[in-house]
Amino acid sequence: MPQLNRGAHLTGLPSIHGMKEWLGELGHSAEDINRLNVIHVAGTKGKGSTCAFIESFLRTHGKRTGFPSKTGLYTSPHLIYPEERIRINFQPLSRDLFAKYFFEVEDVLSKGEGRRPRYLQLYFIFALHAFIREGVDAAIIEAHHGGEYDSTNVVKKPIVTCVTTLGLDHVEQLGSSLESIAWHKAGIFKPGARAVAAPAVPEATSMLQNRAVEKASTLEFAEIDLVLPDGAIQIKPDTLRTNCSVAISAARAFLEETTGEKPSPLSDTDIIESIRQWSWPGRFQIEVEGQNTWYLDGAHNDIGLTAAAEWFLSHAQSSASPKILIFAQISHVRKGGPVVECLARALQGKVDHVIFTTYRRNQDSPEGRSEKEFNIDGLQKVYVEAWKQIHPATEILVQRTIKSALDAARRIGESGDGGMQTLITGSQHLVGPALALIRPPPAEEVV
Repeated sequence: MPQLNRGAHLTGLPSIHGMKEWLGELGHSAEDINRLNVIHVAGTKGKGSTCAFIESFLRTHGKRTGFPSKTGLYTSPHLIYPEERIRINFQPLSRDLFAKYFFEVEDVLSKGEGRRPRYLQLYFIFALHAFIREGVDAAIIEAHHGGEYDSTNVVKKPIVTCVTTLGLDHVEQLGSSLESIAWHKAGIFKPGARAVAAPAVPEATSMLQNRAVEKASTLEFAEIDLVLPDGAIQIKPDTLRTNCSVAISAARAFLEETTGEKPSPLSDTDIIESIRQWSWPGRFQIEVEGQNTWYLDGAHNDIGLTAAAEWFLSHAQSSASPKILIFAQISHVRKGGPVVECLARALQGKVDHVIFTTYRRNQDSPEGRSEKEFNIDGLQKVYVEAWKQIHPATEILVQRTIKSALDAARRIGESGDGGMQTLITGSQHLVGPALALIRPPPAEEVV
């Protein structure tokens, strides 16, 4: 492993520790997991959308040819409901199945001795259990924060591994250089499994190549695919074109390895249809509400926030209505000031109002982590000061709930003649509840 820069270090017990044993308690062997035909995806930016693109390509191919007949998709975190993390043929597990499989896992593991799985470990054990019970013949799995020591790396014989765009994030666990980040993410490479990666800077590219050799894996770097249709809104902005191209390469490699057909039997028509049907809520999502337009993206790091800002400006600049940012990010790990400074620079002074808030949905919601474990007033003071250093003239509000932040943005829109344009970003823990408030789910979906 490379030396970590500027004092960063690995902390805590690796999350892969105990995974094999817990799965064994449930009666799931390594061979059971291998039979799921796994595509394992790690990276800093775009893991979820890349996984969703891969699933869409394989599902479309399966409808035409019969394979794969049933796909499984595991992603994290969920946007609104926990069931979203575990999908069969892209549909979230029904609540009955979610409860059934969860209690099957809990009943066994609660009787074990010693250490229990942590939150994300338990979710992934739960997902594998559901995929095995459901008999999926292709499973697309998003890694959590890392790769080498990630709990999802209990998968020993994936068909394809995939590394999306790399950047500095979770540096306390993964190191403060792109070289170190690449080392960890490439830990999912496996002997004999084909690997696909997004284009990367030279030092990260070199590390990915070295790790592929070390892991006896064949690595290819995906370029923008020529099949991608021009003008398709599903692959705008360019970051989605990159994620989609990586997904095409991964899906082609998967089908070549599982069907024995070379070149890949994934047709251009499959690709076009898959892109047309693709959706990934909370990522580059636009919601129109009368004269108001909401732009939602769950970006949380410098790479993602810069892309979200560029996307917002590309759509909103042509309108004379007020430009608003609603931002929340609450984390022990990330340093809030630099993240806000990055977003302020990316928005180029073209936002008229900034609203900092929490993850708390409304006054009636339980107080929860955002109020109890963090100094919200102190954190938002840091955010206000960081923003003022870059754009001192911006009007800034601080709201303690997401609902009050949305209402404040609406009032700003009502003060003019043409509504408002509002970017909501910083975390999926903000974007999910905001989306549920902007576009309430049908009554039958409400818990």
